[in-house]
Amino acid sequence: MNKKLNTLLFILCATLFNVLVTVFCFALFSFLYIKFIMPLLPEANRYWGFALIFIASIVASFLVYRAIIKYLTNKVDVERYFDQIFGKKRG
Repeated sequence: MNKKLNTLLFILCATLFNVLVTVFCFALFSFLYIKFIMPLLPEANRYWGFALIFIASIVASFLVYRAIIKYLTNKVDVERYFDQIFGKKRG
């Protein structure tokens, strides 16, 4: 496989991973909210929590994604396996 194909596969897999982590975080936060917090709130204010859960799941997935990318960048020689997406290679 060449660098361009490696880069394309990495972007596709990383995007899929990020979406799956977002869905998992949304499901987890929703379960915790429904189970523990929702019964304590008045009926009129219960559904605002889902907007906050949606935002929190996006933020949490970004933090998880960033930590994993940082870890992989330290372990793998990026220039050896992946091609640059934007700009030209500096020499």
